[in-house]
Amino acid sequence: MKRQRFVPEKDGFFGAYWENKEKSNEAIIAMLGDDTEDYMARSGVKWLHKYGVNVMTMSPSRKDYGYHNYPLERIENAIKWLKDNGNRKIGIVGASTTGMLALVAASYFQDITLTIAMTPSDFVWQGFEQGKKDGCKEWPIKGESTVSYRGEPLPYMEFVYQHPQYWQVVEKASKESGDMLNSRKLFDDSEAVKPHNEDEMIKVENIQGKLILIGAEDDSLWDTGKYIRRMEQRLKSRPHQCDYQAVVYKHGTHFVFPETMINTMVPLIGDFVITRLFSAAKKHPKECKETRIDIDRRLVDIINSWRCK
Repeated sequence: MKRQRFVPEKDGFFGAYWENKEKSNEAIIAMLGDDTEDYMARSGVKWLHKYGVNVMTMSPSRKDYGYHNYPLERIENAIKWLKDNGNRKIGIVGASTTGMLALVAASYFQDITLTIAMTPSDFVWQGFEQGKKDGCKEWPIKGESTVSYRGEPLPYMEFVYQHPQYWQVVEKASKESGDMLNSRKLFDDSEAVKPHNEDEMIKVENIQGKLILIGAEDDSLWDTGKYIRRMEQRLKSRPHQCDYQAVVYKHGTHFVFPETMINTMVPLIGDFVITRLFSAAKKHPKECKETRIDIDRRLVDIINSWRCK
């Protein structure tokens, strides 16, 4: 696949543009990997290309999954480039941390008219970094948000556990649960100690066009089911213009990706890999697969509907 690369110093954002072989006037910003060109990002591009759209992959930097004061202007600049280069419609898709980021971006920029958020939160988090530090693989950054705009960090939920206890809590829960990663206690305890204020909450009522929120009750990273239901209630209680779906499955784990996207990432052995990553998938493999098949149908329908409108 041919791609065009972008760097912040020259272009105002870090990304890669993957033009569809079939001429298209629609583009989706996809934040699905640790890097704009890693295996997961490329798999997402292949999956989205099947449905006739151009794709702009984005990440903070090369092989970087840390988010601390990520400038929202980067997405704003990417939108401008996409529009200046023939894309009349702009969508965005994110999962996990970037599910939250996709919602924030769509709530700020009305040019985004399709928003797909998988396992999102309804609030902005404290910024964090990944790597190696004092025996920890991840740590929060004091005084920084995950996202900034115009030089100012967005208001955020501060984690109740700071470095190094932050990672120690996650590591202990992961070992006890048998999950690849289990950070639910980190999020639950942080909410319990200091309830959210309105400034921290994502203004989903400002999102335009089509919006789909997807999560599962057995998500081991955070209580995305609760967060999605709160967003649904927020939309019901406030004026909004988006056509939304809020879907929470009983089973599905943190990997609520479309089944055919999973098969693109790990052909023939997707089910086996996921059962190795999450204990809930090992206990309910059939139900998790059914969830991914249903997500596949929903996302194909919503992408096609968005393109044709």
